[in-house]
Amino acid sequence: MSIVSDAVQVLRRDGLIVYPTETVYGLGADALSEYAVHRVYEIKNRPMGKPISVAVSDEDMMAAIADVSDEAWEFIRTFLPGPVTVVLPVKSCLPSVLSGGTGKIGIRMPNNTVTREIIDELDAPITATSANLSGTPAPVTKEQVNVPYDLFIEGGELSGTPSTVVDFESRQILRPGDDIERIAAFFRTLE
Repeated sequence: MSIVSDAVQVLRRDGLIVYPTETVYGLGADALSEYAVHRVYEIKNRPMGKPISVAVSDEDMMAAIADVSDEAWEFIRTFLPGPVTVVLPVKSCLPSVLSGGTGKIGIRMPNNTVTREIIDELDAPITATSANLSGTPAPVTKEQVNVPYDLFIEGGELSGTPSTVVDFESRQILRPGDDIERIAAFFRTLE
């Protein structure tokens, strides 16, 4: 068995994995399972109503869960995979708790091959929230993960800079991270 197969087995049983991204370690659950998503909120002690982003493996999966305009595709193809979370109108296939009643979902496509292989083999998005209790620092090593999980996927020490969160419709940077200047320049080309 490979780590990818092991992770997919855990996720299919509504289990939780800790996985590497190019920023911090994420806490992954099958984003199509309402039970698994509720476990993530409970384990992180995260307030219900506070949205949780999801990670996808490719553009097809993104199109299945969100409404993506032509301009948004141009943005996605410029910045993903990479340390950017793009917020888009959500489709009804995801548990509504993930969008926190906003009608939007944050979507990551991590620049980590193993993580994308796991999502691809699961054939479903996974939660993309840091593997920590709400309000504590996001983990960059296994030792810093302070929530329970079923499987840890080693990725070494990570950068620690959180992903830049961008609401594409309002063209606002909701949380600064890497690439802010390039993102701002991209939005100026749309004006």
